Amino acid sequence: MSNFDHFVGTGAVSEKHAFDIAALSAWLTKNLSGFEGPLTVEMFKGGQSNPTYKLVTPAKNYVMRAKPGPVAKLLPSAHAVEREFAVMQGLAGTDVPVPTMYCLCEDESIIGRAFYVMEFMQGRVIWDQSLPGMDRAQRGAIYDEMNRVISALHTVKFAERGLAGYGKPGNYFERQIGRWSKQYTASITQPIPEMDQLMEWLPKNIPSMARDESMVSIVHGDYRLDNLMFDQQQPKVIAVLDWELSTLGHPLADFSYHCMAWHIPPGAFRGIGGLDFDALGIPQEDEYIRRYCDRTGLADPQQLKTDWNFYMAYNMFRIAAILQGIAKRVEAGTASSAQAVSSAAGARPLAQMAWGFAKKA
Repeated sequence: MSNFDHFVGTGAVSEKHAFDIAALSAWLTKNLSGFEGPLTVEMFKGGQSNPTYKLVTPAKNYVMRAKPGPVAKLLPSAHAVEREFAVMQGLAGTDVPVPTMYCLCEDESIIGRAFYVMEFMQGRVIWDQSLPGMDRAQRGAIYDEMNRVISALHTVKFAERGLAGYGKPGNYFERQIGRWSKQYTASITQPIPEMDQLMEWLPKNIPSMARDESMVSIVHGDYRLDNLMFDQQQPKVIAVLDWELSTLGHPLADFSYHCMAWHIPPGAFRGIGGLDFDALGIPQEDEYIRRYCDRTGLADPQQLKTDWNFYMAYNMFRIAAILQGIAKRVEAGTASSAQAVSSAAGARPLAQMAWGFAKKA
């Protein structure tokens, strides 16, 4: 078994995430054109926050994303499936590949939680960022496509897509630091001193480019290789997945987030830090940054590198807060995969890495 087998494929729906399948089938028959039962349901092994189900019918398969429970029992602002639905619907037809959205149900009386149904797509999700089993050219092409897609996302004219109201304007970093500080504080299971230091340091050290109010785009919020679905054969993204944390925000926060992989050792959060990039055909981080700057025109690579320690500290702080939220949900019984338990243990080492970058800034 590889380190990633627990993420791959579907299994039986766990008791914790079971719901009334007959009620769902009846609702879909009325609300989803072309839907015909009988319906059987499986659960994808991946997502740890919003449970994701495969809906199987004789004629067609679908994917359903749901909140893990009724709103009353969830952390504020978490599990926003209605926002995922809205952003993917808005991005349909752009250079950002997304599945087709079919229907959204926010009436909790149907199956006890909000959910949406979308197209089921056949493709590859690549969990190991070192891309074993590929040659240098194939690895280079995968990384270049990942760069192309995030560049496309950050240059979408979002107002023209009906998404002008998708996030609050201004002060993105201040608001995000505040949001994740608040969520961390609400989710503490065991104190992490570095998180306290970061909550104080980050708001005082936001660089000028990060304060530039003209730099606004749709940000995915969790953009990384394993949230992309690739064509079965080609190095081509066919769908960007898991939009739960998306909003309007600062593109450099989003871009620098997935560049954390270059700094995190393999095995820990699927990093590639310390690998021989030239031998593997994976671009060096500086080259990857340059391609993004060339494609988007949003920043100068040298200028961006000057502030890079801040962006790394910020992003590692943010993901540590997210992992601490998972730890709290494991404790409360609402986290949705076995893998959530080991993910939760990652909050402390990530906070320590983040503080290391803050001290270098």
